[in-house]
Amino acid sequence: MAAYQPLHQHSHNPLLAHGGVRTVFAWLLSAVLCLVLLQLLCSSEAARARWQWVGVGVSRYSCDYSEGRWVWVPGHARRYNGTACNVKDSENCVRNGRPDTAYLDWQWRPSAAGCQLPAFDAAKFLAAARGKHVAFFWRWAFPSHNVTVSVYWAPFLARATGKSENYSAPYNSVFLHQLADRWSADADTMDMAVVSAGHWFWNPTVYYNGSEVLGTHLLPGLNHTEIGFFSPYRQAIRMSIQRLVSSGGHTSGCRTVVVSTFSPAHFEKAWDDPATCARRLPYREGEREMDVMHAELRSIVREETAAASNGRATRVEVLDVTKLATMRPDGHPGVYMKRDPFARGVPERLQSDCLHFCLPGPVDTFNDILLQLLTKRQ
Repeated sequence: MAAYQPLHQHSHNPLLAHGGVRTVFAWLLSAVLCLVLLQLLCSSEAARARWQWVGVGVSRYSCDYSEGRWVWVPGHARRYNGTACNVKDSENCVRNGRPDTAYLDWQWRPSAAGCQLPAFDAAKFLAAARGKHVAFFWRWAFPSHNVTVSVYWAPFLARATGKSENYSAPYNSVFLHQLADRWSADADTMDMAVVSAGHWFWNPTVYYNGSEVLGTHLLPGLNHTEIGFFSPYRQAIRMSIQRLVSSGGHTSGCRTVVVSTFSPAHFEKAWDDPATCARRLPYREGEREMDVMHAELRSIVREETAAASNGRATRVEVLDVTKLATMRPDGHPGVYMKRDPFARGVPERLQSDCLHFCLPGPVDTFNDILLQLLTKRQ
């Protein structure tokens, strides 16, 4: 078994070698991403807050972080490890034996002139969140900072049964006339809501409006019209925004609603092929175009947020992480979702995770951007 190695900085660029708690945030997260969301308060002094799956895109009031490029900055993402922080085993790539760590030495540099993206600063976050409730998944309380953190599980945003509750079920049933109970019941208490969904819509699903079947996705044997998932996705996003916009904020001042775009997976072969996501470098600019389906999901979020922004007191913004995530095929656990996958040789078939990101890893960039949004709103 490989011993855990601390993260050291690299000095060379591999591209050259190879060419009264007030409710403030409610994070409504897609199922496949919810467990990469939070590495919060990593040190005993709560000075190393780490979050997952939150990014920021176009805003009328701040930088556009959605366009840019990854540049080589040795040590940039080496801010914590699985020893100092509680990292999920399947995303603890270094501990699991991943031999290369150059994926930790890249920084997202926005294209806009004068648009800087500093590293996440836990002290600034805690100051901005003091006295507030930040909603994630599960619940933590940090009395010394007067901060409470929790999150909602809502993979479709709408009410859903089936596979999302029991993975052995053959498909999902999603009721597009009704939002998921828990988050929608608490919506009136939220001052800032960040909505994210996407990957679960790709699964086999029956979509309902009341008792009427609207159609299905990937279920030809049920003898219903195949409608795909773009229209249901749009309806779920629209209904969620409308619920949050209509209910106003819990505290004084207007509410902010932020909707994130899709962060794609990078499966290049079968899910159990050891080489399905074995890349070790980010894509160069122009090397990989955005997938048509990913671009459509991104457009849906942009269109629905733009429509909801017109003439509203509630501020509605986009968290556009699609491009920066698309360009990081090197940041996934791959076969290193499990410890020492090649300890007994190289098997012909081996499960790979090409969806979630290693921790630490590229996804920490989403945290950097989030803090800029948060502090500029104070």
